[in-house]
Amino acid sequence: YADQAEILDYMEGFLVSKTLFTACELGVFDLLASSQHPLSLEEVALGIRASQDGTERLLAACTGLDLLNTHTLDGQVMYSNTEQSSVYLTQSSPVSLTQSIHYSSKTIYLCWHYLTDAVREGSNQYEKAFGVKSEDLFEALYRSEEEMVKFMQLMNSIWNICGRDVVTAFNLSPFTTIYDLGGCSGALAKQCVLAYPECTVTIFDLPKVVKTSREHFVTNDNQRVSFHEGDFFKDALPDADLYILARILHDWTDVRSIELLTKVYRACRPGGGVLVVEALLCEDGSGPLTAQLYSLNMLVQTEGKERTAAEYTALLTAAGFQNIQVERTGKIYDAVLGRK
Repeated sequence: YADQAEILDYMEGFLVSKTLFTACELGVFDLLASSQHPLSLEEVALGIRASQDGTERLLAACTGLDLLNTHTLDGQVMYSNTEQSSVYLTQSSPVSLTQSIHYSSKTIYLCWHYLTDAVREGSNQYEKAFGVKSEDLFEALYRSEEEMVKFMQLMNSIWNICGRDVVTAFNLSPFTTIYDLGGCSGALAKQCVLAYPECTVTIFDLPKVVKTSREHFVTNDNQRVSFHEGDFFKDALPDADLYILARILHDWTDVRSIELLTKVYRACRPGGGVLVVEALLCEDGSGPLTAQLYSLNMLVQTEGKERTAAEYTALLTAAGFQNIQVERTGKIYDAVLGRK
């Protein structure tokens, strides 16, 4: 039964995720990347400090997922990374997804254990998952320095890969003074100054996020990237030509989103604008699947949801923005530009 096989694939999808999570956490791909030649089962098991039986099963599953290559040498099976794994699953790669994978494994996956409760209750599940009350969303997200760094590493890996697509979806060269609200690790800001040599970007974020970003992510070499400490709901926004809200509005309700956009509109210079970067749903809600799943994740973790282009247009219009344009990148994240 073809339809039964498809349902079984969906049902067992978590097995694939956990296989990937475990291989990354044990350092399988890093170990193979550091070797000058393919490694045997015994060498991998020794290198990751795991049982030979368990390692054999894990390597077999990774091979079945096309994450590892196998070679036969003198009758012995040897393992190496595929090109895809070398690029995305090793910590040394500039576009590595390992930090994103660690965050998914240690934080998101635990929240999704309570998805049934989230659907029933219509609220996020931080208290059940971590024992942290979530009246202040980012107090829950940043409940420890370690958790905050993990989240920042997640955002860093996302924008290292997807950032250029969204900052070049529109020609932003007329905007020379840019504020990236909730700019986190600064990865999107760095993509912006690379694409537009005449602009400067200021990362506006909470003091502890700014401190961590300075220590771990943004070096003094980035002369056109600076910082401004603040809470974008509570503190005044400096005037600018353009404000970037990347993966920000999907955290919040419509009411809170309009509140923030109205504040941005009032601070924005005449002729300036706001760039909203989100995973857009189709207008009839029929897809894409990634955005649909992200919206469930917003339910489990935040107060918000993923939205359609029309819904973001309505939010921007309610805040006063005009001439709203939508650009779909064909990738995970799309761009919406509103002008003052």
